[in-house]
Amino acid sequence: MKVGIFYAYWVHNWDVDFHPFVEKVSDLGFDVLEVNAGTVANMTVEARSALKTHADDRGLDLSYVVGLQHKYDIASENESVRKNGIGFLKTIAEAVGDMGGGPVGGILYGAWPETPLDGDFDRRPSVERSVVSMKEAIKSAEDNNVTFNMEVVNRFEQFIMNTCEEAIDYVKAVESTNAKVMLDTFHMNIEEDFFGDAILQAGDLLGHLHIGENNRMPPGYGRIPWTEIGAALRKINYQGYVVMEPFLMPGGEVGRDIKVFRDLAIGMDLDEEAHKALQFTRGVLK
Repeated sequence: MKVGIFYAYWVHNWDVDFHPFVEKVSDLGFDVLEVNAGTVANMTVEARSALKTHADDRGLDLSYVVGLQHKYDIASENESVRKNGIGFLKTIAEAVGDMGGGPVGGILYGAWPETPLDGDFDRRPSVERSVVSMKEAIKSAEDNNVTFNMEVVNRFEQFIMNTCEEAIDYVKAVESTNAKVMLDTFHMNIEEDFFGDAILQAGDLLGHLHIGENNRMPPGYGRIPWTEIGAALRKINYQGYVVMEPFLMPGGEVGRDIKVFRDLAIGMDLDEEAHKALQFTRGVLK
């Protein structure tokens, strides 16, 4: 299992130059740098090529993640919005394909964040619209050596899937080997009964894993049951990326969107903490 980290651990805004993080993450000893898929989709072909070459030169793999804005909601009641979302997912797949393909994860199946206003809301029509849209978008993933990993998030951020079981049902409905489940320990802490059981349930459908503590600190600073998680990953012979996604700093787009309202980084050297978390994670996974 290769271990990575999300660039936004260090920044306040989503659209940034990724090249400094190629250097930083490589120097810290990680295997993978995860970047914003939306930013990559908007890069020129030349800029994408330069990023991929830089990562290759430093021995880093790249992975990609995004949460769809409301204008790209593929579960929307509005057909034009759904078409925009399908087009955006295809653009992402093609852009990542230009870079050799790889995993694209996140809230790809609907808008983020999204909470229905009606307490008696029936989510089934939204799920059905999303599946139909994804069946169209996934064709581009298939053509570009890209996997779309559907991230299971908590009830306060999205409603289409909150548990591994719901994600499995969704992925099976899409009917593509390029559609996988993505779990995240922060969200699992809220929604799953047992971490290990969810991972075992996903089995070979688990395409990507985000890790972080219950308080969004790096692994090792909370109460997530890492021994249980490591054992379950080994039992299913998981071969995908394990990417830590800590968020410590308030402010900017990242602090606003992730709801970081108190500074968890006071007195910490972010690089040093990332390196410590890497060593901790490798110990869990071995």
